Amino acid sequence: MKELVLVDHDGAVDDFLAVMLLLTMEHVEPVGVIVTPADCYIQPAVSATRKILDLMEKSYIPVAESSVRGINAFPYLYRRDSFAIDNFPILNQRDTYTTPLLTEPGQDFMIRALRSASEKVTLLITGPLTNLAYALDKAPDIETKIRRLIWMGGALNVPGNVEKNWESGQDGSAEWNAYWDPLAAARVWESSIEIIMCSLDITNNVPVTPEFVQKIGKQRQYDISDLAGQCYALVISQDYYAWDVLATSYLGHPEAFELKQLETEIIPTGKSQGRTKVVEKGRKIFAMDKVDKDWFYSYILEQWKR
Repeated sequence: MKELVLVDHDGAVDDFLAVMLLLTMEHVEPVGVIVTPADCYIQPAVSATRKILDLMEKSYIPVAESSVRGINAFPYLYRRDSFAIDNFPILNQRDTYTTPLLTEPGQDFMIRALRSASEKVTLLITGPLTNLAYALDKAPDIETKIRRLIWMGGALNVPGNVEKNWESGQDGSAEWNAYWDPLAAARVWESSIEIIMCSLDITNNVPVTPEFVQKIGKQRQYDISDLAGQCYALVISQDYYAWDVLATSYLGHPEAFELKQLETEIIPTGKSQGRTKVVEKGRKIFAMDKVDKDWFYSYILEQWKR
């Protein structure tokens, strides 16, 4: 039986790539894709998502646009990549696309999708946890319909990727997906959902290098490799990592990862807001601890040969 998965992404380059990887997994059945207006501009991010589903012949999967808002906005320089991807020629070869865009907000679709599912659903969230926090508050019964949460977010024993800022007082300990809405992350930590966390601790080991992008480029005869190479080419001049793609690859081959159970807490306010901290007697989570990075790069290259 296929594993039901509900995807919630926030429209950055690696989010689109994570969706593309998930759609290659034959043992997974996506029940929908929610786009959150965090690391993107929402209209092009929704549009690009629908075009990707069309390209991969998955137009039966519904897309929902979330209307939630966070506390700390992503920089506009990060968010504008969504415009570039939406205008890639490979995604604009058709006059129309058929992947449905739901009229209900993504956060409400999450509730409906979980309630109506025939079995428990895995949540793959590669952005902030705001939709899930909303759903838990509005419909507490959905907690029992969640098999597990796989979340790309947090920084446990390494520095965060939110820069120190004297104006806001941010101390640099937080990762962006947690920092966008730390109150939402703290709310999810109050639940009993099994959390498998893909933090910066492990993603720091899988940089997107020019050599890797060139390997993808050699597979340009495949549409998905062509699109993936163009996406990564947008960010190759930055310190960029395969954050969301690594989190998604866990769904493909969990046996390739070593997990470590940790006790943690979320700092919801103050200069460390969004920090995911290891503490005694904290909330137990499973952190992705180790993965063979050579296996990882080879795996996604092979999956994108289509």
